[in-house]
Amino acid sequence: MSKFAVPARKFKASETKVKKSTKTKSSDTVSEAKKLAAKLKALDSQKKTTEEKVSAPVETSKPKIAASTTNADGLEEVSELTEGEEPQTFAELGVIPPLCEACEALKFSKPTPIQAQAIPWALQGRDIIGLAQTGSGKTAAFALPILQALWHAPAPLFCCVLAPTRELAVQIAEQFEALGAGIGLRCAVIVGGMDMLQQSMMLARKPHVIVATPGRLVDHLENTKGFSLKSLKYLVMDEADRLLEAEFQTVMGRLLTALPKTGRHTYLFSATMTSQVDRLRRASLHNPVKVAVSSKYDTASSLLQYYMFIPMVHKDTYLVYLLQQMEGHTAIVFARTISDAERLALALRELGFRAVPLHGRMNQAARLGALNKFKAGARNILVATDVAARGLDIPSVDIVINYDIPDDSKAYIHRVGRTARAGRSGKSVTFVTQYNLDVYQRLEATLGKKLDEYKVDKSEVMVLSTRVGEALREALLKLRELEAKRSRSSGKNRTRDDGNFEEA
Repeated sequence: MSKFAVPARKFKASETKVKKSTKTKSSDTVSEAKKLAAKLKALDSQKKTTEEKVSAPVETSKPKIAASTTNADGLEEVSELTEGEEPQTFAELGVIPPLCEACEALKFSKPTPIQAQAIPWALQGRDIIGLAQTGSGKTAAFALPILQALWHAPAPLFCCVLAPTRELAVQIAEQFEALGAGIGLRCAVIVGGMDMLQQSMMLARKPHVIVATPGRLVDHLENTKGFSLKSLKYLVMDEADRLLEAEFQTVMGRLLTALPKTGRHTYLFSATMTSQVDRLRRASLHNPVKVAVSSKYDTASSLLQYYMFIPMVHKDTYLVYLLQQMEGHTAIVFARTISDAERLALALRELGFRAVPLHGRMNQAARLGALNKFKAGARNILVATDVAARGLDIPSVDIVINYDIPDDSKAYIHRVGRTARAGRSGKSVTFVTQYNLDVYQRLEATLGKKLDEYKVDKSEVMVLSTRVGEALREALLKLRELEAKRSRSSGKNRTRDDGNFEEA
């Protein structure tokens, strides 16, 4: 036998081992294939179950719908519900159980008047013009019908909500996400001051709801490849009177031409009805109903409104005195210009107050940071321009101080609406000097009532004069340093502010 020959017994044993090995591998492969098939079958079954769940009709009770009448212009107006007719639950409005559960989780105990009147009509597919005091629950009034329509017919890029300020857009998105958490809602916030590329990636994921400021949304419609709103089903304009002012006129025109003319529902919500809103209603809304909880320049009944007549030269001293009297409470101080907002915030810090500024010159991260500090209680005084006047829902603001009277009466309504929200009580104090008495008189005429005087002891106020003067000098030095720093970096590119600016 050759030394290279393999014994027959060994060869057979080797052959048997190979066969067994091949057989084992083959059975393993078959087993893995069976497991994979079972997984695919389970996933397919899960997908069908999910689709059935989303598309299946959900039983709801017959909604309570407020009666309506037609006015002289042919616009159908919803009558206010009388006591005893008001629904006590969202289910009574026709809202589906998953969204009712979301309302319970958010502690929405019963529908507010604007919700009770608007939601049933919106669920019937009507376009809505909603007028209500700020803080009355307008966001849920349009969000719930949209989310219910999305539940029944899921689709990407289903709804677009427009807001005049970045902060309001973020707040609306938070409300949508909270209400839609149980139905898998995808929401994107598209505002100025943020990275365009990151926003493009968010839009590429096809969110159900886009909440945006007009300028940045137009940027994406014109420059982001593949992004279109031609299949949009719902358009909402929150603070519609502001969005239709001259400042937004051009960008809103470009935006509306990019949206579908038919097959789209439109909701206009605001605290005040203006001629611009009425013109848009005639041009863009189909078979609308007007739901008006307040149709004129109304403020909340739980809001106590005062004025202080003071000499211009001692205005800052009176502000410090008033804030001292309100120690431990949260306050928003409204100033006309960015410079005043920064100066006052710095001076108040010098005096030991926990103040933070908020204005249109701050970048988006700084603005959200200031707002979050105020909401969380890390700062209890917010010194702001009218960037903070509209729509922001900041819990338990105790007092609003108008350091400067706004020229526009609507702005006053929105400013004082930051307090006395959702049935809570609140207070506002407006500073009147010898130079703006005529503006104040026009304001009283618009409100249809005279405000009470907020009386203080002038001798007590003037005790603070020296210390306040020192703090103001320190604040001006810091403000000059800040301006110098800004001028050094003025060569850098600055992003669009979407109209959030104040005249200096």
